[in-house]
Amino acid sequence: MADDAIVEEAPLRYELESRYLAYALSTIISRSLPDVRDGLKPVHRRILFAMRALRLEPTTPPKKSARVVGDVIGKFHPHGDQAAYDAMVRLAQDFASRYPLVDGQGNFGNIDGDGAAAMRYTEARLTKVAWAMLEDLEKDTVDFIDTYDGSMQEPAVLPARFPNLLANGSSGIAVGMSTSIPPHNVGEIIDAAIRLVEKPNSTVADLMTCLPGPDFPTGGLLVSGNEELAKIYQAGRGSLRLRARWHKEELKRGAWRIIVTEIPYQVQKSRLIERVAQLIIDKKSPFLTDIRDESDEEIRIVLEPRSSRLDPELVMAYLFKNSDMESRFTVNLNVITAQTRPEVMDIRGMLKAWLDHRFIIHTRRAQYELNRIKDRLHLLSAYLIVHLNIDEVIAIIKEYDEPAPVLMERFGLDADQAEAILNMRLRNLRKLEEISIRQEIEEKEARAEVLRALLASEKKMWQEIKKELRQTKKEFADPRRTTLADTPQVISLKPEDLVQREPVTVILSRRGWVKTIKGHEDQLDRVRFKGEDALLQAIQTYNNETITFVTTSGKSFSILADKLPSGKGFGEPLTVTFDIEGGDRVFWAMETNLEQEYFVVTRMGQGFRIKGADLITNHRSGKQAISFKKPEDYPLHLHPVKGSHVASISRGRMLLICTLDEFPLLSKGKGVRIQRLTKGELLVDATTFNLDEGINLDSGKRTRHITEVESWVGMRASKGKMLPHGFLSGAVFVGTGASILVAGKGYTGELF
Repeated sequence: MADDAIVEEAPLRYELESRYLAYALSTIISRSLPDVRDGLKPVHRRILFAMRALRLEPTTPPKKSARVVGDVIGKFHPHGDQAAYDAMVRLAQDFASRYPLVDGQGNFGNIDGDGAAAMRYTEARLTKVAWAMLEDLEKDTVDFIDTYDGSMQEPAVLPARFPNLLANGSSGIAVGMSTSIPPHNVGEIIDAAIRLVEKPNSTVADLMTCLPGPDFPTGGLLVSGNEELAKIYQAGRGSLRLRARWHKEELKRGAWRIIVTEIPYQVQKSRLIERVAQLIIDKKSPFLTDIRDESDEEIRIVLEPRSSRLDPELVMAYLFKNSDMESRFTVNLNVITAQTRPEVMDIRGMLKAWLDHRFIIHTRRAQYELNRIKDRLHLLSAYLIVHLNIDEVIAIIKEYDEPAPVLMERFGLDADQAEAILNMRLRNLRKLEEISIRQEIEEKEARAEVLRALLASEKKMWQEIKKELRQTKKEFADPRRTTLADTPQVISLKPEDLVQREPVTVILSRRGWVKTIKGHEDQLDRVRFKGEDALLQAIQTYNNETITFVTTSGKSFSILADKLPSGKGFGEPLTVTFDIEGGDRVFWAMETNLEQEYFVVTRMGQGFRIKGADLITNHRSGKQAISFKKPEDYPLHLHPVKGSHVASISRGRMLLICTLDEFPLLSKGKGVRIQRLTKGELLVDATTFNLDEGINLDSGKRTRHITEVESWVGMRASKGKMLPHGFLSGAVFVGTGASILVAGKGYTGELF
């Protein structure tokens, strides 16, 4: 360390904070966020400027990408060559940029996610869009700054006749902030810009009549609603939903398949196909049997359905939920303003910033042209003097070794004029040249008058900008690719929709073991049980139906039949699937329909109605659907409601029939009294039926159909009347379980 070095003590925290802040600002401004005026980050701006210096115009032959990258990193951008090349590649990809700025020759990657060839193999030149971005750069329209080593200069921003920021969008991650700007249609952008010029007080909603939403290079459907888009454009932040475009292709004999022709932005086609194929392999997609990629220059993904009876909307709803057929695009309109600070803008602010930039460009260009005209008129006046005094001028030049001072004194010229006269060629001294000089002077003076009027009138300048905007639209506008769709109707995918429908029989044993058998098994005597266990119920259903189990504590447990153990073994105890408390036992099972009403009956005569949706639960611990007035009470059974009346039988052989409307519809609860029972008496059975159809009674010895039931009709909670002669106290109703086959003559609660 030198003797005269000065060491100052400083808090470590302060030094770390100041250095990290400097790094953060450098990352934000010089690397990650685009400028609101030209929509470019420094690396992209330097790529275009370097290509301009190499004269890679849209009409000239391209040059090796390595040549461009070499100039970029050697002269302007002191970073890795691969980083610069990757940035250049993205500018050339028509599936990544809505309006590419680089015309790439060779392999620049594809939508499958394959990378570009090495820079030594590819060639590039500027597109017309990029040339419009660089237009008038030589006319003192923007400021130039020193390059990183001070040896050259580069533009701080491009003139940007093309609205690149909104047209191509941008994305980037800085320190503590990020940006994600979606691309838009340039014709719509310019329409909105013209509206803002004509009506400076236009709101975001007004501008959205011209600029309704993003327009992505890969097309697709934008299913975010207008209100959602308005909030995003107003706040500068939000999230958009993009979906693949598809259609149903009809085949012979009623068959069909789904053809996907456009996929969401920034989704790699190969990964999308892999994801769907994996769903098919893992049997998680019950709707499809195959997926094929038949794409060439146009995307064509073929989805083969498992059955022609399926609804294609349902198939695509599943894929939208479980694959990248639907994706989210996060919007964050975070940019570097003209004042060199990061700011989240609304769509109006971004358009106004670009228009204000163009106003400055037009002003500086007009001033530059006016200055050039002044200089030219200054020289033209000297040329006119020569032609009017040609002989004298020639004599002075011939006579004096230093004719410039003499010419200046004789004709009142300045040094520039004298030098210009001395540099004239003899062939320009023709008499005819005087006429062209006077004509040029008139033209220049007329143009100067127009420029002075433009510079003096803001209104005229904006009229000139509007004229240019219309010309830009005519030059670059193209049809919209992304369809703005209404918010899609929600197609709810239930678990049963994800299972291929097949008939099964659910076997429930008395000790709570369960399994399924393929098909509708009627020969239940062949079913094997473990030890002294026996059949409790056999439910003929389908594997995509929900089965609800009810325990003696009043809890319900639900599961899809497809998820129950299957095979020829004993099955599994329900305690493996559900958290059933010790001492609690399953006494009833049934196929459950969400909209179906069920009649709940307890052993001590309480009853109520309940919807199937209120019985179903996804919790392993179940749901307390039935509660009891007395601790010793427990459920008798649950039946689907099959009629308008309720019939109940007590242990004392009393039969009561009352209307179903007398029982409340509850989501859970104790219910109300069905029949008045004597002390210690229990209910044997209860069912719902239609009065005009009568009921079937089984006494254990014979079954009897009773049609004249009016004598047993009464009010709910009344005692009822005695059963017909010959029926014992164990009589039950026949056919109450619909598709449920109960072991023995009927379940009477004595199992517990």
